[in-house]
Order: sequence, then structure tokens, then C-alpha cells
Amino acid sequence: MKTENCPARAGSRQRREKLKIISKFEPRGDQGQAIEKLREGVARGFGFQTLLGVTGSGKTYTMAKVIEKTNRPTLVISPNKTLAAQLYEEFKGFFPNNAVGYFVSYYDYYQPEAYIPATDTYIEKDSKINEEIDRLRHEAVQNVLSRRDAIIVASVSCIYNLGSPQTYLRERFIAKTGDPMTFEQLFSRLLDLQYERNDYELLRGRFRKRMNFVDVWLAGAEVINRIEIVGGYIKSIAKSPAPFGKFEPASEADLWPAKFWTADPDKTEVAIKNIQAEMEGRVKFFKKHEKLVEAERIRRRTEYDISLIRETGWCRGIENYSRHLDFRKPDSAPYTLLDYFPDDYLIMIDESHITVPQIHGMQAGDFARKQPLINYGFRLPSAIDNRPLKYNEFLKKANQAVFVSATPGDYEKKASKQIAEQIVRPTYLLDPEIDIRSTENQINDAIKEIEAKIIGGQRVLCLTITKRLAEAVADHLKTHHIKAEYLHSEIKTLMRPKILADLRKGKFDVLVGINLLREGLDLPEVSLIVIFDADKEGFLRDETSLVQIMGRASRHPQGKVIMYADKTTGSMRRAIKETNRRREIQKAYNKKHDIKPEIIYKEIKETLSARDKKEEKMPQDEFIKEYQKELAAKLDLARRNLQFERAAQIHSQIQEIKSKTKNDKP
Repeated sequence: MKTENCPARAGSRQRREKLKIISKFEPRGDQGQAIEKLREGVARGFGFQTLLGVTGSGKTYTMAKVIEKTNRPTLVISPNKTLAAQLYEEFKGFFPNNAVGYFVSYYDYYQPEAYIPATDTYIEKDSKINEEIDRLRHEAVQNVLSRRDAIIVASVSCIYNLGSPQTYLRERFIAKTGDPMTFEQLFSRLLDLQYERNDYELLRGRFRKRMNFVDVWLAGAEVINRIEIVGGYIKSIAKSPAPFGKFEPASEADLWPAKFWTADPDKTEVAIKNIQAEMEGRVKFFKKHEKLVEAERIRRRTEYDISLIRETGWCRGIENYSRHLDFRKPDSAPYTLLDYFPDDYLIMIDESHITVPQIHGMQAGDFARKQPLINYGFRLPSAIDNRPLKYNEFLKKANQAVFVSATPGDYEKKASKQIAEQIVRPTYLLDPEIDIRSTENQINDAIKEIEAKIIGGQRVLCLTITKRLAEAVADHLKTHHIKAEYLHSEIKTLMRPKILADLRKGKFDVLVGINLLREGLDLPEVSLIVIFDADKEGFLRDETSLVQIMGRASRHPQGKVIMYADKTTGSMRRAIKETNRRREIQKAYNKKHDIKPEIIYKEIKETLSARDKKEEKMPQDEFIKEYQKELAAKLDLARRNLQFERAAQIHSQIQEIKSKTKNDKP
């Protein structure tokens, strides 16, 4: 557990607002007792706890209430960008007056550096950074360093090397009205912070000079600071929303580094000498083993990087030298987002049955990729320490953690001091009834059950174990005049939300899929789930998968699951036992309190594909350029709003127009 003090926070000015939920909701069902149990566990110093919350029980609200009651800076870790974005929006809604941040990988496209010895193929790192996510990453880190009321929703990228928090905070520069300052001094300071000067185009992370003032577009905020210098002093400071807005007077400009990996100017030469010493040792090693190509390669690459670091404080791939720049020992844990939090922070690991294994496996995959680069002279051995945390290192940096899942794994249960169960839903709906049937005539039997549900205006999910079988089942249902569609990994990302929305709207009644119908889906119209080949033991039919799949029917008062199997496997037996246990608890609670379950239909949001139909037709040739500008603005807005699917759709439109105009040229 995290015991060391957070040196990065020493001397930092912190706002100390309390974390406060603004919501019309109040705890219902099991939420109240789960919130109090977890709060008490945090207060008593429990290292690990688990929130076992069934599907539809309001786990996110419970997490928010625990954060409010403990009033601690909190890191919420989610297994992927999509779920992280959902949680980010929900927490922003719950805590509108507090600092809720978003920290995920900032790459729209990423091809890591690699070397394949078998074919002598070197793959240079190639990436495209999403500028809006990069801004949000900086904003999140700055919030947690300067405020106590900070919540960061992150993906597993939070365990990757981020650079020293001490350096990041030390480089922070606060300019105040009346401070002695020349233009040259200000330029030098901004360049040290990795801001770029561009007097013609002002963008995020850049600055420009105009007459007697300098405009600085902050890296972590949509704000431009204007610093006026007269006679060697800062005469005035003003701030404006970026990119266009009205400047308002301010007493100071708070300037943070534009990049996470920066070389401390006071220690750069020492770090460079250490890098050179490692390089010379590596050159001798290669020459000793008669690997002259590798020796020359590592010398040239390293000397080029050193020259850039010495001149600019930064180079492409500078993170590979982070061990030297941070003065860490070999094989020591890298600095990550966890190091930017204070000692008493709280971690909540959402969908822990997925997220914990991800944290376990990240470092091994990174090691396997980097080792050939080191062996063949593309990187120094110290590059191996630019890596994700090992799991034992993650545990040391964690303070107190809450695992959150409908199906926590054995590890989470064993590691937890206590488990808070959230079985009774705020809607008081029950887990579905389960029926096991023989595979003989399973399709015909399923069709009868499906038709009965359709008559009642309800929807059905069917689960197969292969893509082709999913397609075949959907096609077969159509021959029986049942409106059905299939959903699997070959369906384009932009089409999936439309398919799910169309199911809810009743445009079709049955959705056939494989393993895409688990975490994060809210389909209250679904009352029946049909699981074919339920007895095929494996990832798709293990206990966790079955419980998660069956949970999709728990949002409807007539929820039911039919498993077609010729035998009852261990996974089936355990999943059924757990689901029935939960159902009995829910029934007993409702009977005791004389409660009737209620179904809540959430708004069906318009999908991207639905909006596609409303898009303008291709304008006439003379308006193409203006149309492209309009699409570019829409693309920027979508990225700012974290509407990644919308952004992808607009980007495709832009590429289509470029292709068309190119082909139309004589």
C-alpha cells in the first residue's frame, strides 16, 4: 500500500472544496447499506474492499456517494475508453462543481516501435495524437495537483510511465502582475515548459508575441493568457476563452508544462552523461560480440537524441530515457498517474473482473515488444524501464481500493477485507428465471418462446458461440417472419449503436450475438435471453460470462433466461446458483417491504447512423471548400465533446470528399 509522502505536492497551492453530489436521486434498495459499509471500511483503513453490485443496481451512484462521504481525491479505473467516457460523463453530472477529469490514451492511432528479427523489419513508432484528450490529460493532472476535490476517470493507461510529478510541478510557472520580467526571460521560461512559439497560428501549447504583449494558449485548458510587459515588468495579465473570446483582467497566469516528459534544466547534463555512459557500455558490448551494425546503430541513434535533449529539452521518444532523466534505479517503478495523487487518495476499479487482469498483464506485453529493440541496438537497455507498472508495484502505489463488479473474480474477493453486496435494485426488479432445456429441436423451441415475447411487445437476445452461427440463426429467424439482426465484431463500430437503438425502438425484435452483449448495455425492453450451446465450457460460457449475460434480462419484470444444453457444466451450475441466490434475496426484500418492482425506460438517444440520414447532400462544386471547413469544425466539436464515434463518422465524410474531389480532377 502507498506509504511514502507525495513529494510532488510539497509547496503546491491547493483549493480545498468539498466533494458534493448534485442529484435528484436518493439511495434506494441496497444502495444505502452498501454506501455506509464501504464508507466505514475506508474510514477504518481497509486496503481493499469489493462492491458486488448486480446489473442495474446503480453501482455508479453508489461509487459517487462513497466518494462524497469520504471526501478524498479519487482515481476511477475503467477497462476501456468507451466505458471510461460513460463514467466521466456520469461523474461530471453528479459533481458539477468539482474537478472531474478524464485520463485515457491520447492516441487516435498508435503503432508502437518494434523490431522483427526474423524478417529484419524495423517498425518506427507512428501515432496520431487526439489533441482534446491530451488537453484533458493535462487538465486532470493539474487538478489533482492543485485541488483536493479532484476525481479522475481513467483507463488502464494510468499505470503507464508519465514522467516525474516533482519535475512537472517544479516547472509550473505562475506569472503575477508587477513581477520583473523581460520578453526574453518570458520566452525562455515558456520554451523550458515546452511551449512552441508561432506568431502566425496560435494553437494549444503555443505562444505568440503581439506588440507589447504575449498570448499563451495553455496546454491543459481552453484558455489564452495575455501577458503585457512594459519596462521590464509585467504590467497586466488578462484571460480569454480559446480560441476566440473576450479578455478579462486577471491577477496572475498559472502556466503548467505543455508536455509530461521534460528534462529538468538543472540536471540535464548529469542525465546526459549517464545516458552517454550507458551508450558507451552498450557499444563495447556489441563490438565484443562482433555486432558492428548494432554498435553503430545504437551510437548514432543515442547521440542524435542527446543533441536534441541538450538543445531543446525534448526529443522524439524521450520517455525511453526517463530512468536517467528521473534518476531512478534500474528496474525501479516508473512514475505514473498514481504518483500525482496525495497519500490518502482512493481508487475505484470498475468492472474489476476485466480491469484487474489487464493491470496484471500490461508489463509482460511491453517487455516482450521492447526486448528485440534492445538486443538489436535500436534502444538502450534502460528503455525497458519506460513501462507500465508491474502488479506488485501497482499495489505499493495504491492507498485504498474498492473493486466494483457484478461478477468479481476470486482474487478480488480474497484480497478484500469486506464485500458490500448490492443485490436489491433501486427499481426492485428481480434477477431472471432460468430454464435449462435439451438441445434437441432447440431452434424450433426457441422460436416458440420468441414469438410469445414478440406478441407482448418485448425484445429477445440470442447468444451463439461463433460469428457464422449468429448470422445463420438471424437468417433462419427471418424465414419464420421474425424480425432479427445479428451483432458481432465484424459489424462496423458506427453501426453497433444504431442496431441496439433499433432493437429498443422495435424496428426488429431479436438480436443475435456472441459476446458483445455483456458489460455496459442498458436494454430494459429485453425480457428473454436465449443461450445456445450453454454447455460448451470456455471463455464465452464460463461463470462470469454467463452471469453477465443473464444480467441483461434483469431490467424487465418478466425477465427469463433459457439455456440449451445436454449437460450442466460447472460454470452453468455456479452461475445459476449465484443468480438464484440473488433472486431470492430480492424477492424476500420486496415481500418484507410490500414493494412492487418497477421498470424504468431510459431515453433512446439518437445514434450516429440515424443522424447520418439527416446529413446534407454533397454541395455543388463551388461550395466544396466551405463544406469541408464546416465538417472540420464539426469534427473538432465532436472530439471536444468526447463523441469518438461521431468524430470517426465525420472524419470518414471528410476523407470521402477528398477522395471524390481528387478523382474528379482532370
